[in-house]
Formats: sequence, structure tokens, C-alpha cells
Amino acid sequence: MNAPQDALVRGEGITRAFHRRGGLFSRGTPMLALRGIDIAVNRGEAVGVVGESGCGKSTLGRVMLRLLPLTDGRVLFEGEDLATLPAARLRALRRRMQLVFQDPYGSLDPRRTVGAQIADGMVIHGLATGTEAADRVAALLRQVGLDPDHAKRLPHEFSGGQRQRIAVARALSTQPDFIVADEPVSALDVSIQAQVVNLLADLRAELGLALMFISHDLHVVRHLCDRVVVMYLGRVMEEGSAAEIFRAPAHPYTRALLAATPSLRHRGAAAAPLAGEVPSIARPPSGCVFRTRCAFAQPRCAEAVPTLEPLPGAGARRIACHRAAELP
Repeated sequence: MNAPQDALVRGEGITRAFHRRGGLFSRGTPMLALRGIDIAVNRGEAVGVVGESGCGKSTLGRVMLRLLPLTDGRVLFEGEDLATLPAARLRALRRRMQLVFQDPYGSLDPRRTVGAQIADGMVIHGLATGTEAADRVAALLRQVGLDPDHAKRLPHEFSGGQRQRIAVARALSTQPDFIVADEPVSALDVSIQAQVVNLLADLRAELGLALMFISHDLHVVRHLCDRVVVMYLGRVMEEGSAAEIFRAPAHPYTRALLAATPSLRHRGAAAAPLAGEVPSIARPPSGCVFRTRCAFAQPRCAEAVPTLEPLPGAGARRIACHRAAELP
């Protein structure tokens, strides 16, 4: 694994299956949304998780927070297996792990003031009540660039960018060490996206937060993240430092993602999209799950699943490809 054993949060062999509805007494056919994923987030590190829609990014984020149970594998927080902890200990750790949702309006209760919602975590975990909680709410609103008087308003009175700042303030209210941000800027205008991304970067530097940033926007990931994990159909295709992956992507899928990203530096014809459609997770291809869309696929790619292994001569980079050493 490309992380020290004392990583703040670590997933080992993470597998998550969902079941299609079957008959009256049947759970139906299992569909593996995540397939044996190893991932780690170190203290103060920002890890970007990227890939096409449906690749399992959001499922991975929820599993890392134990909002979804594992089918196999384990998630450790400071070395403690979350699945085996007593309820009281798990509750204590939950205070230190928070989630920022994709939809800033859908994640807020429209009938309650934003101040009350920001204070919820403090009250539930016994961190503050009454006047002290109100003072902390005011400080959090200032920290995310809002007026403390906004605590008295309802969510519908804010813009999308302001609501996402409120969601960030709510996540910070329990003084977490680890935050999963699940596409937190995808529903915002481009100009507002930059403001929220810069806010997350500033807060991470100021508070020493560990951040798992889930996104399909590679420009944002390049700006914010130290390390990148590239996913496809529930598996990790490539992992490494953001600088190295954006400079010289190694996996054919990573190359295709970067080639399809619009850029002002390289004007002209857009890159050709990947051939074919993303396969169904209910009927994934044998061997390498990317082989049906890969220009470099060979017969052996259909026979065995490539393991995520260090790329020769590339430092801490890891790649899951049978032809890793052969590709130019």
C-alpha cells in the first residue's frame, strides 16, 4: 500500500455488494460496486478519487465513514477496525469523521435555521450547548466566509455557494480530523466552484484536515489534492501523486480521462471519447474490467484480474495493468 501503516484512515480489501430485487424469498443477484480496494489517507493529506459516473466513488466514501457496511475487507481509523468497535467507541470516532454532500440544498433541513443545523453535531456529541454553541456557530460561519447573523436564516434564503459553505461549517462543527467531500462543487457555477475549492484548501492547511475529495473534475483535483486514486467499475486502476499522474499518466484509462479533459493550453480538436459504453456492474468483463474499452487489450487481459502493483521506475506510483511495463 502506498501509505504508512499509521495512516489516519485505511481501507483494506474493501468490497461492497448490492443486491438486485429478486423473488419473494430471494435477495436477487449481487452486484459488486467495490472490488477489493486498498486505500489510505494520511493526516493532513488530500486524496482525490476520480473516475466516470458509476465507478463507485461515492460508495467508497460512504464505506470509509461506515455509513454503508462492508461486504468484505475492513476500514481502520487510527488502526482501529470500525466494524469491531463497541457502540460507544464508534460514536466517539464518528465525531472525527464527517461528510460534505454533493447537493448543498438537499443536505439541509428546509424548515430549520442553518445555525441550529450547524449546532446539531456539537449538541449530539456533547461539545457545546446554549450560548457556547451559538458562539461556536458564529465563529464557524466567519471561518467559511459568511456573516454570523446568517445563523438565523433558513436554507432557501441562500445561494448554492453559500449553502455549500454552510454544509462545510456543519462538517467542521465537531472538530473532525477526516472529511469526505463527495463532489461538493459539481452543482455550483464555475466561479463559485473556485471559491469553495479555495475554502477547502485553506481550511485543510489551517486545521490539518485529512480530506478525501471525490470528483469527476480533474482540474479541481489537480489544484487541491496531493495524491490521486483513479477508479473504474469498482476497482482502482492507478494511484500516485497528483503531480506525477497529471504529468505522465500510466494506465490507459487515466490517459483517456486526461485526454478528454478540456484545456485552454491545448486548443484544437477534442480527444476522441473512449469506445463503447461502461459495462454494467451486474455483468463486468472478465479479467481486467477496462479491457472492453482499452486500445491495448490482449487475450491475457480477459484471463486474469491485474493487481495494483508498483510501476517500475515510478516511485510510489501503482497501476493495475498486465501491460504496464510494455506501454510507451
